[in-house]
Amino acid sequence: MSKSLKIFAPATVANLSCGFDVLGCCLDTVGDEMVISLSSTPGVKITKIVGATLPFETHKNVAGVATEALLKEYGKNIGIEIEIYKKIKAGSGIGSSAASSAGAVWAVNHLLDSPFTPNQLIPFAMEGEKLASGNAHADNVAPALLGGFTLVRSYSPLDVIKLHTPKDLFMTVIHPQIEVKTSDSRSVIKNKVSLQKAIHQWGNVGGLVAGLYTEDYQLIGRSLEDVIIEPLRSILIPEFDTVKTTALKNGALGCGISGSGPSIFALSRGNQNAIVIAEHIKKIYDTTGIDFDIHVSKINNNGVKILNN
Repeated sequence: MSKSLKIFAPATVANLSCGFDVLGCCLDTVGDEMVISLSSTPGVKITKIVGATLPFETHKNVAGVATEALLKEYGKNIGIEIEIYKKIKAGSGIGSSAASSAGAVWAVNHLLDSPFTPNQLIPFAMEGEKLASGNAHADNVAPALLGGFTLVRSYSPLDVIKLHTPKDLFMTVIHPQIEVKTSDSRSVIKNKVSLQKAIHQWGNVGGLVAGLYTEDYQLIGRSLEDVIIEPLRSILIPEFDTVKTTALKNGALGCGISGSGPSIFALSRGNQNAIVIAEHIKKIYDTTGIDFDIHVSKINNNGVKILNN
Protein backbone atom coordinates (compact mmCIF):
# COMPACT_ATOMS: atom_id res chain seq x y z
CA MET A 1 0.00 0.00 0.00
CA SER A 2 1.07 3.59 -0.65
CA LYS A 3 1.81 5.65 2.45
CA SER A 4 0.64 9.09 1.28
CA LEU A 5 -1.50 10.63 -1.42
CA LYS A 6 -2.04 14.19 -2.69
CA ILE A 7 -5.40 14.72 -4.33
CA PHE A 8 -7.64 17.29 -6.01
CA ALA A 9 -11.12 17.35 -4.44
CA PRO A 10 -13.44 19.07 -6.92
CA ALA A 11 -16.15 21.66 -6.42
CA THR A 12 -19.64 20.64 -7.49
CA VAL A 13 -22.92 22.23 -8.54
CA ALA A 14 -25.93 20.62 -6.89
CA ASN A 15 -29.65 20.70 -7.64
CA LEU A 16 -29.21 21.94 -11.24
CA SER A 17 -32.46 23.89 -10.90
CA CYS A 18 -34.98 21.07 -11.20
CA GLY A 19 -33.29 18.38 -9.10
CA PHE A 20 -33.30 19.57 -5.48
CA ASP A 21 -31.16 17.16 -3.38
CA VAL A 22 -30.99 14.60 -6.21
CA LEU A 23 -29.01 16.08 -9.13
CA GLY A 24 -25.46 17.38 -9.26
CA CYS A 25 -22.39 17.74 -11.47
CA CYS A 26 -18.64 17.96 -10.96
CA LEU A 27 -16.40 20.91 -11.87
CA ASP A 28 -12.86 20.70 -13.21
CA THR A 29 -11.07 23.99 -12.57
CA VAL A 30 -11.91 24.70 -8.95
CA GLY A 31 -11.44 22.47 -5.92
CA ASP A 32 -9.48 21.77 -2.76
CA GLU A 33 -6.20 19.94 -2.39
CA MET A 34 -5.65 17.37 0.32
CA VAL A 35 -2.80 15.17 1.50
CA ILE A 36 -3.88 11.92 3.13
CA SER A 37 -1.32 9.67 4.82
CA LEU A 38 -1.25 6.37 6.62
CA SER A 39 0.06 6.68 10.18
CA SER A 40 1.46 4.22 12.70
CA THR A 41 -0.73 5.86 15.37
CA PRO A 42 -4.30 4.48 15.24
CA GLY A 43 -7.13 6.95 14.70
CA VAL A 44 -7.89 9.91 12.45
CA LYS A 45 -5.94 13.13 12.94
CA ILE A 46 -6.28 16.48 11.13
CA THR A 47 -2.70 17.75 11.01
CA LYS A 48 -2.86 20.84 8.80
CA ILE A 49 -5.50 23.25 7.47
CA VAL A 50 -4.59 26.07 5.08
CA GLY A 51 -6.95 28.58 3.51
CA ALA A 52 -9.82 28.44 5.99
CA THR A 53 -10.52 28.49 9.71
CA LEU A 54 -11.84 25.00 10.35
CA PRO A 55 -11.77 22.74 13.43
CA PHE A 56 -8.87 20.37 13.91
CA GLU A 57 -10.96 18.14 16.18
CA THR A 58 -11.78 15.03 14.17
CA HIS A 59 -15.40 14.82 15.29
CA LYS A 60 -15.98 18.45 14.31
CA ASN A 61 -14.32 18.30 10.88
CA VAL A 62 -16.25 16.91 7.91
CA ALA A 63 -13.19 15.14 6.49
CA GLY A 64 -12.53 13.55 9.86
CA VAL A 65 -16.11 12.42 10.37
CA ALA A 66 -16.33 10.96 6.86
CA THR A 67 -13.03 9.12 7.30
CA GLU A 68 -14.10 7.69 10.66
CA ALA A 69 -17.30 6.40 9.04
CA LEU A 70 -15.23 4.59 6.41
CA LEU A 71 -12.83 3.08 8.94
CA LYS A 72 -15.70 1.87 11.12
CA GLU A 73 -17.05 -0.09 8.16
CA TYR A 74 -13.54 -1.21 7.16
CA GLY A 75 -13.17 -2.78 10.58
CA LYS A 76 -9.47 -2.27 11.20
CA ASN A 77 -7.89 0.13 13.68
CA ILE A 78 -5.46 2.03 11.47
CA GLY A 79 -4.03 5.56 11.56
CA ILE A 80 -4.86 8.33 9.09
CA GLU A 81 -3.46 11.86 8.94
CA ILE A 82 -5.22 14.55 6.88
CA GLU A 83 -3.93 17.85 5.50
CA ILE A 84 -6.53 20.19 3.96
CA TYR A 85 -5.73 23.04 1.59
CA LYS A 86 -9.04 24.85 1.16
CA LYS A 87 -9.65 26.69 -2.09
CA ILE A 88 -13.45 26.43 -2.04
CA LYS A 89 -14.88 28.98 0.34
CA ALA A 90 -17.29 27.77 3.01
CA GLY A 91 -20.90 28.68 2.30
CA SER A 92 -20.17 29.27 -1.38
CA GLY A 93 -22.77 26.85 -2.70
CA ILE A 94 -20.28 24.86 -4.76
CA GLY A 95 -19.72 21.99 -2.38
CA SER A 96 -17.00 23.08 0.03
CA SER A 97 -17.87 20.51 2.71
CA ALA A 98 -18.53 17.87 0.06
CA ALA A 99 -15.07 18.32 -1.44
CA SER A 100 -13.41 17.70 1.94
CA SER A 101 -15.67 14.75 2.75
CA ALA A 102 -15.45 13.09 -0.66
CA GLY A 103 -11.75 13.79 -1.07
CA ALA A 104 -10.90 12.24 2.30
CA VAL A 105 -12.80 8.99 1.80
CA TRP A 106 -11.65 8.62 -1.82
CA ALA A 107 -8.00 9.00 -0.82
CA VAL A 108 -8.23 6.73 2.24
CA ASN A 109 -9.93 4.09 0.13
CA HIS A 110 -7.15 4.34 -2.45
CA LEU A 111 -4.46 4.02 0.25
CA LEU A 112 -6.20 0.87 1.51
CA ASP A 113 -6.13 -0.67 -1.99
CA SER A 114 -9.77 0.18 -2.74
CA PRO A 115 -11.86 -2.14 -0.54
CA PHE A 116 -14.93 -0.02 -1.45
CA THR A 117 -16.38 0.93 -4.83
CA PRO A 118 -16.92 4.64 -5.61
CA ASN A 119 -20.65 4.21 -4.99
CA GLN A 120 -19.98 2.56 -1.64
CA LEU A 121 -17.97 5.62 -0.58
CA ILE A 122 -20.96 7.93 -0.93
CA PRO A 123 -22.60 7.09 2.46
CA PHE A 124 -19.32 7.77 4.28
CA ALA A 125 -18.96 11.18 2.63
CA MET A 126 -22.62 11.91 3.43
CA GLU A 127 -21.74 11.75 7.12
CA GLY A 128 -19.54 14.79 6.56
CA GLU A 129 -22.43 16.58 4.88
CA LYS A 130 -24.65 15.72 7.82
CA LEU A 131 -22.17 17.39 10.15
CA ALA A 132 -21.96 20.49 7.93
CA SER A 133 -25.65 21.11 7.28
CA GLY A 134 -27.63 18.76 9.49
CA ASN A 135 -28.77 16.82 6.45
CA ALA A 136 -27.00 13.82 4.91
CA HIS A 137 -27.58 14.78 1.28
CA ALA A 138 -25.63 13.23 -1.60
CA ASP A 139 -26.12 15.66 -4.47
CA ASN A 140 -22.62 17.16 -4.00
CA VAL A 141 -20.58 14.21 -2.75
CA ALA A 142 -21.91 11.86 -5.44
CA PRO A 143 -20.61 13.86 -8.43
CA ALA A 144 -17.37 14.60 -6.55
CA LEU A 145 -16.78 10.85 -6.15
CA LEU A 146 -18.21 9.57 -9.43
CA GLY A 147 -17.59 12.53 -11.73
CA GLY A 148 -19.89 14.03 -14.34
CA PHE A 149 -23.61 14.31 -13.68
CA THR A 150 -25.23 12.15 -11.02
CA LEU A 151 -28.77 11.34 -9.96
CA VAL A 152 -29.82 10.20 -6.50
CA ARG A 153 -32.75 8.00 -7.45
CA SER A 154 -33.44 7.10 -3.83
CA TYR A 155 -32.10 7.93 -0.38
CA SER A 156 -33.72 4.95 1.32
CA PRO A 157 -32.20 2.70 0.20
CA LEU A 158 -29.43 4.85 -1.28
CA ASP A 159 -29.34 4.45 -5.06
CA VAL A 160 -27.04 6.79 -6.99
CA ILE A 161 -26.62 6.70 -10.77
CA LYS A 162 -23.90 8.32 -12.86
CA LEU A 163 -25.47 9.93 -15.92
CA HIS A 164 -24.08 10.56 -19.39
CA THR A 165 -22.08 13.80 -19.72
CA PRO A 166 -22.00 15.52 -23.15
CA LYS A 167 -18.48 16.77 -23.86
CA ASP A 168 -19.57 20.25 -24.98
CA LEU A 169 -21.10 21.28 -21.65
CA PHE A 170 -19.33 24.04 -19.72
CA MET A 171 -20.27 25.77 -16.51
CA THR A 172 -19.94 29.42 -15.53
CA VAL A 173 -20.26 30.02 -11.78
CA ILE A 174 -20.25 33.37 -9.99
CA HIS A 175 -19.73 33.32 -6.24
CA PRO A 176 -20.69 36.58 -4.50
CA GLN A 177 -18.61 36.97 -1.34
CA ILE A 178 -21.57 36.76 1.00
CA GLU A 179 -22.23 33.68 3.10
CA VAL A 180 -25.48 31.81 2.78
CA LYS A 181 -25.30 28.77 5.04
CA THR A 182 -27.02 25.62 3.85
CA SER A 183 -28.94 25.40 7.10
CA ASP A 184 -30.23 28.97 6.67
CA SER A 185 -31.21 28.53 3.05
CA ARG A 186 -33.11 25.38 3.90
CA SER A 187 -35.16 27.26 6.46
CA VAL A 188 -36.95 29.27 3.74
CA ILE A 189 -38.14 26.14 1.94
CA LYS A 190 -41.75 25.07 2.38
CA ASN A 191 -42.49 21.53 3.56
CA LYS A 192 -45.34 21.10 1.10
CA VAL A 193 -45.75 21.95 -2.58
CA SER A 194 -48.76 21.84 -4.86
CA LEU A 195 -49.33 18.82 -7.06
CA GLN A 196 -49.23 21.07 -10.11
CA LYS A 197 -45.73 22.34 -9.28
CA ALA A 198 -44.54 18.83 -8.39
CA ILE A 199 -45.67 17.51 -11.77
CA HIS A 200 -43.94 20.41 -13.51
CA GLN A 201 -40.71 19.69 -11.64
CA TRP A 202 -40.82 15.94 -12.28
CA GLY A 203 -41.13 16.64 -15.99
CA ASN A 204 -38.05 18.84 -15.90
CA VAL A 205 -35.97 16.22 -14.08
CA GLY A 206 -36.92 13.59 -16.64
CA GLY A 207 -36.28 16.03 -19.47
CA LEU A 208 -32.82 16.91 -18.17
CA VAL A 209 -31.80 13.26 -17.84
CA ALA A 210 -33.13 12.52 -21.34
CA GLY A 211 -31.35 15.58 -22.72
CA LEU A 212 -28.02 14.50 -21.24
CA TYR A 213 -28.24 11.02 -22.75
CA THR A 214 -29.42 12.19 -26.18
CA GLU A 215 -27.10 15.22 -26.13
CA ASP A 216 -30.10 17.38 -26.97
CA TYR A 217 -28.84 20.74 -25.74
CA GLN A 218 -32.13 22.54 -26.28
CA LEU A 219 -33.93 19.94 -24.19
CA ILE A 220 -31.29 20.34 -21.50
CA GLY A 221 -31.92 24.07 -21.51
CA ARG A 222 -35.71 23.78 -21.36
CA SER A 223 -35.40 21.41 -18.41
CA LEU A 224 -33.19 23.68 -16.28
CA GLU A 225 -36.20 25.26 -14.61
CA ASP A 226 -37.07 25.35 -10.92
CA VAL A 227 -40.63 26.24 -9.93
CA ILE A 228 -40.30 25.14 -6.30
CA ILE A 229 -37.03 26.17 -4.62
CA GLU A 230 -35.58 29.00 -6.72
CA PRO A 231 -38.46 31.47 -6.21
CA LEU A 232 -37.88 31.22 -2.43
CA ARG A 233 -34.09 31.18 -2.30
CA SER A 234 -33.29 33.67 -5.08
CA ILE A 235 -34.31 36.62 -2.89
CA LEU A 236 -31.25 35.88 -0.70
CA ILE A 237 -28.87 36.45 -3.65
CA PRO A 238 -28.11 39.99 -4.87
CA GLU A 239 -28.83 40.63 -8.56
CA PHE A 240 -29.96 37.03 -9.14
CA ASP A 241 -32.72 37.93 -11.59
CA THR A 242 -30.45 40.27 -13.54
CA VAL A 243 -27.70 37.64 -13.77
CA LYS A 244 -30.13 34.98 -14.92
CA THR A 245 -31.76 37.17 -17.55
CA THR A 246 -28.36 38.30 -18.86
CA ALA A 247 -26.95 34.75 -18.99
CA LEU A 248 -29.94 33.42 -20.93
CA LYS A 249 -29.88 36.42 -23.27
CA ASN A 250 -26.23 35.71 -24.05
CA GLY A 251 -26.62 32.05 -24.92
CA ALA A 252 -26.74 30.09 -21.67
CA LEU A 253 -28.75 26.87 -21.87
CA GLY A 254 -29.97 27.50 -18.33
CA CYS A 255 -29.14 29.44 -15.21
CA GLY A 256 -29.98 28.91 -11.55
CA ILE A 257 -28.81 28.73 -7.96
CA SER A 258 -25.82 26.50 -7.29
CA GLY A 259 -26.71 24.33 -4.32
CA SER A 260 -28.00 26.47 -1.48
CA GLY A 261 -26.38 29.60 -2.91
CA PRO A 262 -25.18 32.28 -3.06
CA SER A 263 -23.32 31.04 -6.14
CA ILE A 264 -25.19 31.19 -9.43
CA PHE A 265 -24.49 28.75 -12.26
CA ALA A 266 -25.01 29.08 -15.99
CA LEU A 267 -24.69 26.00 -18.18
CA SER A 268 -23.51 26.54 -21.75
CA ARG A 269 -22.64 24.64 -24.88
CA GLY A 270 -18.98 25.32 -25.55
CA ASN A 271 -16.18 26.99 -23.64
CA GLN A 272 -16.38 30.25 -25.58
CA ASN A 273 -20.04 30.73 -24.70
CA ALA A 274 -19.22 30.12 -21.04
CA ILE A 275 -16.46 32.76 -21.17
CA VAL A 276 -18.75 35.35 -22.82
CA ILE A 277 -21.38 34.76 -20.13
CA ALA A 278 -18.73 35.19 -17.43
CA GLU A 279 -17.77 38.56 -18.91
CA HIS A 280 -21.38 39.78 -18.91
CA ILE A 281 -22.01 38.57 -15.35
CA LYS A 282 -18.82 40.25 -14.18
CA LYS A 283 -20.11 43.59 -15.47
CA ILE A 284 -23.26 43.21 -13.39
CA TYR A 285 -21.40 42.46 -10.15
CA ASP A 286 -18.80 45.15 -10.77
CA THR A 287 -21.56 47.66 -10.01
CA THR A 288 -22.66 46.10 -6.71
CA GLY A 289 -19.65 46.72 -4.49
CA ILE A 290 -19.72 43.02 -3.54
CA ASP A 291 -16.51 41.02 -3.92
CA PHE A 292 -16.95 37.95 -6.08
CA ASP A 293 -15.20 35.07 -7.84
CA ILE A 294 -16.06 33.76 -11.28
CA HIS A 295 -15.18 30.25 -12.44
CA VAL A 296 -15.45 28.80 -15.94
CA SER A 297 -15.11 25.04 -16.09
CA LYS A 298 -15.83 22.06 -18.25
CA ILE A 299 -17.69 19.25 -16.55
CA ASN A 300 -15.22 16.96 -14.78
CA ASN A 301 -16.20 13.43 -15.73
CA ASN A 302 -13.77 11.72 -13.33
CA GLY A 303 -14.26 13.36 -9.93
CA VAL A 304 -11.49 13.26 -7.31
CA LYS A 305 -8.05 12.76 -8.84
CA ILE A 306 -4.46 12.20 -7.76
CA LEU A 307 -2.05 15.14 -8.08
CA ASN A 308 1.65 14.83 -8.74
CA ASN A 309 3.70 15.94 -5.76
